Amino acid sequence: MTKTALLALLAGITIPAAAQQTLTPEKLWQLGRLGEMQVSPDRKTVAFTVTRYDLAANKGNADIFLVPVAGGAVKQLTSTPGSENTLNWRPDGKKLTFVSGESGTDQLYEINPDGSGRQQISSFPDEGLANLKIAPSGNFILYTQDVKVGKEVKDIYPDLPKADARIIDDLNYRHWNVWDDYKVSHVFFQPFADGKPTATGKDVMAGEKFDSPLQPLGGSEQLAFAPDGYRLAYTSRKLTGKAEAASTNADIYLYDVRAGQTQNLSEGLMGYDIEPVFSPDGSKVAWLSMATPGFESDRNGIIVYDFKTKKREDVTKGSEQSAGNLRWSADGRTLYFNSTIMGTEQLFSVASKGGKIRQITQGPQNYNAFELAGKDVAIANKTTQAQPADLVRIDLKTGRETPLTNINQEQLAGVKMGRTEARMVKTTDGKQMQVYVTYPPDFDASKKYPTLLYCQGGPQSPITQSFSYRWNFQLMAAQGYIVVAPNRRGLPGFGTEWNNSISGDWGGQPIRDYLSAIDAVSQEPYVDKDRRGCVGASYGGYSVYFLAGQHQGRFKTFIAHAGLYNLTSWYPTTEEMFFASHDIGGAPWDATLHKSYTEFNPQQFVGKWDTPMLVIHGAKDFRVPVEQGMEAFGTLQLRNIPSRFLYFPEEGHWIQKPQNAVLWNRVFFDWLGRTLQPTK
Repeated sequence: MTKTALLALLAGITIPAAAQQTLTPEKLWQLGRLGEMQVSPDRKTVAFTVTRYDLAANKGNADIFLVPVAGGAVKQLTSTPGSENTLNWRPDGKKLTFVSGESGTDQLYEINPDGSGRQQISSFPDEGLANLKIAPSGNFILYTQDVKVGKEVKDIYPDLPKADARIIDDLNYRHWNVWDDYKVSHVFFQPFADGKPTATGKDVMAGEKFDSPLQPLGGSEQLAFAPDGYRLAYTSRKLTGKAEAASTNADIYLYDVRAGQTQNLSEGLMGYDIEPVFSPDGSKVAWLSMATPGFESDRNGIIVYDFKTKKREDVTKGSEQSAGNLRWSADGRTLYFNSTIMGTEQLFSVASKGGKIRQITQGPQNYNAFELAGKDVAIANKTTQAQPADLVRIDLKTGRETPLTNINQEQLAGVKMGRTEARMVKTTDGKQMQVYVTYPPDFDASKKYPTLLYCQGGPQSPITQSFSYRWNFQLMAAQGYIVVAPNRRGLPGFGTEWNNSISGDWGGQPIRDYLSAIDAVSQEPYVDKDRRGCVGASYGGYSVYFLAGQHQGRFKTFIAHAGLYNLTSWYPTTEEMFFASHDIGGAPWDATLHKSYTEFNPQQFVGKWDTPMLVIHGAKDFRVPVEQGMEAFGTLQLRNIPSRFLYFPEEGHWIQKPQNAVLWNRVFFDWLGRTLQPTK
């Protein structure tokens, strides 16, 4: 694609449509993916990144673009072989800074808004830098670097440089998809003058064995500068080993640059406290807070700390909404946030002193992230299940949106999407459950279609209007399947009781909710009851394994990715023990064994397995270790049940490399094609 064509797409200029196509795995990897965004200090321009992938090269590249807040032409600022990230406007708005690895290490660069004057402005040591932010006053920067705090074998036995081993004395020796590298991520600050870092950086966590931001999923949203630049706040869980593995007690720490002292602002709050944001005048700081120790999916309240009174207040106390992406209004009187509600992500506001929460936006879409761009204006990342992310401008008084980009207009021209509807289904305990149903393009109600029950993971990750690059319902529908995706018990957006009730009840009501959904939709004459499948990952993979022994002939095929097959062997081999203890209800050696092990363990019901199954697992999945998939596949093979094992030696809980993701889809649809024979 030419640069002119790409800019036309980003700006939303119409390009003639091509012949009608259907969505394919390869097409997904042709789509540009909207990344981070930053609004300029004068609130007139949005800088953002778009990543495009080269499937043959098996990698992606992010470039920087600008679009006016008022709408208009898009300007591409960078077009380099390497990716640009970590965007920051200089406080005077004259330069945009970013991080690039083109020099061999991650360094700070700047560029003029017209695309000229690109230059490297830092020379950090080999560790490079990440999560950089510029103080609003322009006098300091903060960033993170890895600091070695542990000893590996070669440090203990330097005369054995070729020894390949680990000596492990405590837990958290691996996490999500990485082994302990004997380093931790620390926060540094450094003077910033004339648009460049000066002097040297100071480690505000010197001598500590803790990470900030939280690893491996936390980012710059967990760090913040006060407006004057002389205070900074960061998120850290100051625990190690078994204590860290067993606790969600992350706190908000305030570092005073002048005094060189650190204060724990959230001391005594025992759940996750993350993502600090200072008020515009610096008199307060707000953050997201979970109340329940060990419960990673608790409701996020909004805590406001007043530096004058030294008091904390949950300004959303009593609300059912769980907040995210917290932002202050310019006058400090209002806090804006997004939250899941009824299978969507919407924008909300609440007074900074507390009060009634106002829902700003409505409709079948997700506003996944946003930044404020002046009074009553926000710039948001918007998706639907059929449309990848674009930027929109939102009027915060009316909730009305105005499109700013159309990043994938050319790629999606001529691609016909299926219809998605949200219907309500009555559950076995008399509740109403939202179920998304996606139909194939050119759906014909006079035909019969194979139908997939999709089991969501998490176990508390909502099914919303996000655009997925793997579990994409439109992609499944394009292959000829009806997709049934229930927001079953345990998924956020339907109240606290609905969200929390799955804990300790994995094989109970949530499983009955799945069956209620597929049974209700199967009453439609266009559902072929002889060609139904069940698919899912993580808790969804657990659900597949559990249903394989409980489904009473409903399904003709199963696909489980990263599923928990044997809770007894899974418990001591996973890494975040707070999750295992809270959601399973205890250890398998407890004197009183929780029903998770006696009634809800899929391994106990394999005597009833009789249905073909595809098992998928990554070797670097430490949340659900690969042996869970191996146990399931071994069981299938030894019981002579048609089965296949798709194994990824370099992937973790998610499949992230482009060619691996395409392979995943090809094997997925090949298996379904051979076992369900889709209607075309």
